[in-house]
Amino acid sequence: MSSNLVRFDWAAKRLLRQKSNFVVLEGLLSTLLNEDICIVRILESEGNQESATDKFNRVDILAEDSRGELIIVEVQNNRELSYFHRMLYGVSKAITEYIWQGDEYENIKKLYSVNIVYFDLGQGEDYVYHGRTTFTGIYKNDVLKLSERQREQFICEDAGDLFPEYYVIRVNEFNKKAVTSLDEWISFLKTGEIPENAKAKGLAEARDRLQEDRLSEEERKAYYAHKESLRYERSVIQTSLIEGRAEGRAEGKTEGRAEAKEELVVASGKEGLSVETIAKITGLTVDKVSEILNKVHEINNM
Repeated sequence: MSSNLVRFDWAAKRLLRQKSNFVVLEGLLSTLLNEDICIVRILESEGNQESATDKFNRVDILAEDSRGELIIVEVQNNRELSYFHRMLYGVSKAITEYIWQGDEYENIKKLYSVNIVYFDLGQGEDYVYHGRTTFTGIYKNDVLKLSERQREQFICEDAGDLFPEYYVIRVNEFNKKAVTSLDEWISFLKTGEIPENAKAKGLAEARDRLQEDRLSEEERKAYYAHKESLRYERSVIQTSLIEGRAEGRAEGKTEGRAEAKEELVVASGKEGLSVETIAKITGLTVDKVSEILNKVHEINNM
């Protein structure tokens, strides 16, 4: 079992952007998309984040494959209520950034948005979700196909095939033994460990190239700073929980307890806990927790 590996979120920000390590990213994408992906280059985008102090520790990779298609890989550690909107914005921005003014619409690139999240995004029982556009007839319930000429030009069948596709990997929801190649990848994303018998494409290379011992001195300092930042964020929730309870007991007042609970809700939301979990911790209703988090989100975006 290989365990002394750097966190994938940090690797995506630094190591996987290097051409020599494309094979690792190609392994993940090929396994997820169920087809061989060959990365030609990493593109620069206004969405790319380079600093450890980037908002929400968001990590973006914008890659172009050998077919000229674009792939966004984003890793999110902390809860964000508008994350689905961020996914939409990221795709829209990438599409418009990579079509030149005056270009024909046919030059718009196919785009895949791969989102690896370490918090409870939405509600669902699965740990991997795939979203795509389908044009379905209102009366005949048939799927809108491309014309014969369009199929020849764009090499696909359905009208929806031209539109972006989204993948959401809810890492924390994976809690079983790895059975498939994709399971092996998600297990690595969650635990940071790769068994010696792992067979998924790219994991052998990840085991070799993401060793912490292979980092340069500069990379090691940056990596330790990143881990310390995450450790600090995790401590916020525990500190808020202890102080909130103490404040409530000391004051013995409804207002004091309510204020402490609101602070705890905000801290828990930043830590990435689900609304349901926060409700259990605070004793508030799910609706009340959502109301507090929405209010904070509105203030932050004013």
